[in-house]
Amino acid sequence: MSFMEIFLCSAFAACFAEFCTIPLDVAKVRLQLQKKVPANEGTPKYRGLLGTVATIAREEGLSALWNGIIPGLHRQCIYGGLRIGLYGPVKSFLGGSDSAHDTSLFQNVLAALLTGAIAIAVANPTDLVKIRLQAEGKLPAGVSGRYAGALNAYVTIVSQEGLGALWTGLGPNIARNAVINAAELASYDQVKMTILKIPGFVDNALTHILAGLGAGFFAVCIGSPIDVVKSRMMGDTTYKSTLECFMKTWKYEGFFAFYKGFLPNFGRLGSWNVVMFLTLEQAKKFLTGAA
Repeated sequence: MSFMEIFLCSAFAACFAEFCTIPLDVAKVRLQLQKKVPANEGTPKYRGLLGTVATIAREEGLSALWNGIIPGLHRQCIYGGLRIGLYGPVKSFLGGSDSAHDTSLFQNVLAALLTGAIAIAVANPTDLVKIRLQAEGKLPAGVSGRYAGALNAYVTIVSQEGLGALWTGLGPNIARNAVINAAELASYDQVKMTILKIPGFVDNALTHILAGLGAGFFAVCIGSPIDVVKSRMMGDTTYKSTLECFMKTWKYEGFFAFYKGFLPNFGRLGSWNVVMFLTLEQAKKFLTGAA
């Protein structure tokens, strides 16, 4: 398949997965941005994946669970298409083959690190706008939100904070997406090959689902601390640097704050990877005419 064909398949699969799972992403962002509540001040507003989804739906309406869907689709068109579209060519450039069967785990990981970093460097503005829109909760009557929509958010951020503000949090975002991309793509290849060695398993939808779940689990375990810092950097403008955000989170909330929202994050990434890889495999078969 040509680069453009793989890019289109990847962008379509990523956008479809984004639309299906973004309510879980909204819940994850709210949990990550929620500060630790002292014991004498009651309980946190958001508690657990389903509790957070229910609270948002009850207080803000079902449509609030799809906050940030437009910049989310913008992001997946660019980031999803580039990170997977470039994965094969970069593996070939590194001296191997674009086939998972002919490359080492090290080559797969290195290729995925590079493509994840390149893709998110281009797509960072869409990620910033998506998180800003998701971070807004229900506002008092008569009080309007900071942004009227995705396009207004881009314009407002540039006019009030400057063009460079669209790349706020680029450092942790590159680190997070490079690591998660490596965990997802390399582990998907590895888990899929391992499953296919088990008697009775063939390259079908069940194999793709299991490999997608494995990819999501590895991605969350490895990338969750970076993801928390990235969400806070983009959603809260009081942090001056990535290091400051990391140190304040560690000092005031402890180590486990970096795994805040772990279950909704796995629910989101696990289901996202299942939908994305399943859709991607079927789209590639459709384009190539494979049975």
